[in-house]
Amino acid sequence: WPATPAVKHWAKFAFAVFFCHWLSACSTTPESPGQQDLLVWPPAPKPARFHYLTTLRSGADIEVADDQARLRTIITGEKRHGIELGKPAGIAAGRGMLYITDSRLRLVHVFDVPRRRYFQFGFRREGTLGKPLGIALDNRQQVYVVDAYSRQVVVYDRYGLFQRFIGSREDLTRPTAIAVSQAGDRIYVVDTGGVEDLRHRVVVYDAAGNKVSEIGTRGAAPGEFNLPIGAALGKDGQLYVLDAGNFRIQVFDRNGDFIRMWGGVGDGYGQFSRPKAIASDNAGNIYVADASFGNVQVFDADGRLLLPLGRRSQQDAPGQYALLNGLAIDELDYLYLIDQGFRKVDVIRKLRQY
Repeated sequence: WPATPAVKHWAKFAFAVFFCHWLSACSTTPESPGQQDLLVWPPAPKPARFHYLTTLRSGADIEVADDQARLRTIITGEKRHGIELGKPAGIAAGRGMLYITDSRLRLVHVFDVPRRRYFQFGFRREGTLGKPLGIALDNRQQVYVVDAYSRQVVVYDRYGLFQRFIGSREDLTRPTAIAVSQAGDRIYVVDTGGVEDLRHRVVVYDAAGNKVSEIGTRGAAPGEFNLPIGAALGKDGQLYVLDAGNFRIQVFDRNGDFIRMWGGVGDGYGQFSRPKAIASDNAGNIYVADASFGNVQVFDADGRLLLPLGRRSQQDAPGQYALLNGLAIDELDYLYLIDQGFRKVDVIRKLRQY
């Protein structure tokens, strides 16, 4: 791994998780054969490209336990309890920080990996959230949260201190997701619209919060949307929009001009059934989470399918999902998957590039 602080802390965290599981196993029944095998995608004999690392469910999964708590875990096998995820909606990650919006608890969970700390924000004074959904970061580690209740974007610093509002009820009808350029000079808010609403679009703002333009309207033609619910900025600077009602990905340049699209409804590879989230990695690949399939399909920037990750299941286990809903990738190409059904976040490490 590159010798950066975030990687070192993820490595220490993964070892701590493994060590705790090993200690716990000493006082419980043995696991079934093969359960401890390394979970990778694609499976052997193909070369592994992704590796399951760990699962986060509450603040207790990241915080450093005191001596008394560690001793109790070793002796009794009792798990530590922290503030659990209520209804995780959106996720963003960068520089060892993981931000998760929670539409039930109406706040943002923060997992600070390098410091092994957990905290929350979005529920005090100015900047209080009503229904937080989409979330994104810029390279200054400003946090942009879509509040569907107030119909605006609330901006915080990395520690949750309120900075400003972007947008208004006059601008936005039903905002759900957001993508932000690294410099923070372009803020793309996905306005999903409703069944009888024609304003299915992406609203673009500048760094000062001024409305710059709108992309799209309701329809099925190239450049039009039907219930868009996600957006991501690729390595190439192009905007990738998850056009869920049309079961496709549409790609636009910085000026909002249509470039290309791919996808379609179905249960085959490269098709979508209930797409929920989209993200891009450092190689320019595009990831789409589908709640019906319970997996993430990985595409190159031109829409060619590379591989699927995970599968749908009613049994909670690594790489198995009941209701995928959120997706994020950090600067080190760690992948974070939100499962609303099991109220968890799976952390997956990318091993090699395509």
